[in-house]
Amino acid sequence: MIHLDNISIARGPRMLLDHASLRIQAGERVGIIGSNGCGKSTLFALLQGKLNSDSGHCDVPQDWTIAAMAQEVEGTHQAALEFVLDGDSEYRALEAAIANADDHDLGELHARFAAIDGYSAPSRAHELLDGLGFAPEERMRPIREFSGGWRLRLALARTLICPSQLMLLDEPTNHLDIDALVWLEGWLQRYQGTLLLISHDRDFLDNVITRTVVFSGGKLEAYRGNYSSFERQHAERLANQQSAFEKQQERVKQIENFVARFRAKATKARQAQSRLKELERMTMIAPAHVDSVFELRLPCSDKVSNPLLNFDHADVGYANSPIVRNINLSVLPSQRIGLLGPNGAGKSTLIKSIAGDLAPIRGARHCGENLKIGYFAQHQLESLDLAATPALHIQRISPNASEQAIRDFLGGYGFIGDKALDIVGTFSGGEQARLALAIIAWQKPNLLLLDEPTNHRDLEMRHALTVARQGYEGAVIVVSHDRHLLRNTVDEFLVIADGRLQEWDGDLDDYRTLVFNQHPLTNASDPETDKSNKPDRKEERRLAAQRREAERPLRNRISKLEKSMEAKQAELNKLTSALADPALYEGEQNEKIQRLLQEQGALKSELEDIEMEWLEANEELEAFAD
Repeated sequence: MIHLDNISIARGPRMLLDHASLRIQAGERVGIIGSNGCGKSTLFALLQGKLNSDSGHCDVPQDWTIAAMAQEVEGTHQAALEFVLDGDSEYRALEAAIANADDHDLGELHARFAAIDGYSAPSRAHELLDGLGFAPEERMRPIREFSGGWRLRLALARTLICPSQLMLLDEPTNHLDIDALVWLEGWLQRYQGTLLLISHDRDFLDNVITRTVVFSGGKLEAYRGNYSSFERQHAERLANQQSAFEKQQERVKQIENFVARFRAKATKARQAQSRLKELERMTMIAPAHVDSVFELRLPCSDKVSNPLLNFDHADVGYANSPIVRNINLSVLPSQRIGLLGPNGAGKSTLIKSIAGDLAPIRGARHCGENLKIGYFAQHQLESLDLAATPALHIQRISPNASEQAIRDFLGGYGFIGDKALDIVGTFSGGEQARLALAIIAWQKPNLLLLDEPTNHRDLEMRHALTVARQGYEGAVIVVSHDRHLLRNTVDEFLVIADGRLQEWDGDLDDYRTLVFNQHPLTNASDPETDKSNKPDRKEERRLAAQRREAERPLRNRISKLEKSMEAKQAELNKLTSALADPALYEGEQNEKIQRLLQEQGALKSELEDIEMEWLEANEELEAFAD
């Protein structure tokens, strides 16, 4: 058992842990969560004995072997396979002893070697490398030939091969594609030791962990169950805290007041029904995020083209070497596409070609007249001016924008108060990536290209991005290993495999099954299977996109009517308050009273007219679904 007793750790003036205590039983799989910089990696260093606490005691069984994933791997001439095998130190020690032993000791050494399953170590290493996406011909390449992301995969494989009682994994999924991530989930589910996992991928946490520990105010709060279970339990705790409760109740009151005006029509008005469903969900979900500093906005350009962009028999790649061939793709307004496929298949290459950064080798790329692309990729950070502030970046784009409008917008991306005036060069990588996304959002694109937008983002930022993306009215194409983001923000998938782009006639669970069973893409479905009862997903998606585009003017009209209703209701509330003031009825003020009553009656009439128009518009919108 691991026991932390009244642990305190400070970094400068900041207390990461303040008399925190925690017990972890042997065999538990624990997710460690909290905002970036809260102290999660510091906790791992404490457990490994790499640092001492300022006070308190940290007890880890002395006979436990700890396997911890390195965050950097030096580029050496050592072969990848040999580097991974070095993770099993006992195997390496016995291997060296056998090589140098005399005949007298060989029998005992070989017996010990067999006892630790040493003869299967190379095959186990190959299995790990295969699961993490390394082709057979790559496994004898020197480490220095791999990129940073692939080196971290090697570090992960080296950790997994180590026979251990305690495994510490710090963000193991950041550089994995969905294929490798699904394989890793299965491997960790079978791990017999105690696992502590730092991750911002909620689906990964849900599928692996059995307990959740969250950093909160210098303490370590433990919850039974996976991340979704923690979210529900955490919501219940927060609901009992007055400040969080009041913030939630304010939204509840807004929804109840809105629905009350249309109770007779609630069964018919889609918007009212939607808000009722939101109200049902709030008591379980919303409180878990009421303390979030992020309220991201993703505005969309008012002008669109249909289609926004298309590829006609295009090959894309580098230096006349196609990676994806014969692409025929049309991107329609408000279309939501997720790109699937293993690393190296060409997802980022296709995104770059869609963005116009990479011209097709063959075929054509056609852009709509009003196409306005917002492209977020890791290299976006290189375009930031490290000597400038976040506010200055926005001011350069929009010189006439007010300082307050810029600071309000940046506040939603976590640059609150004077943080908007700090120098970008002092920011962490996550903060710089957040700024790059804010700059894109400020420009109101109608086609948003997101290439791994959640890398190095904490759970609150990922949640905020998911919510913002749900409200975005433009088209979006996403490459991400974050299945929660994909599941909640896209409604169709394309797969790149074997140099081809094709529609995926299924969902993420189907794709997970495909990967887990290691079936080739071409065998994902049986052509002999009777398809008479299967839905035509391609036709469903085409109709859904067509319906969204037809609904767009109506939704805009409904939005304007809602704003008008809110404004009229505010005026009416003001008049009602004035008429309820006892001072109004003192003295000779009959003329003023009559005037206020007339204004009140007129406003009520105007509000009723707008409400009726709103209901009719919602009934029209409902007719599209029918």
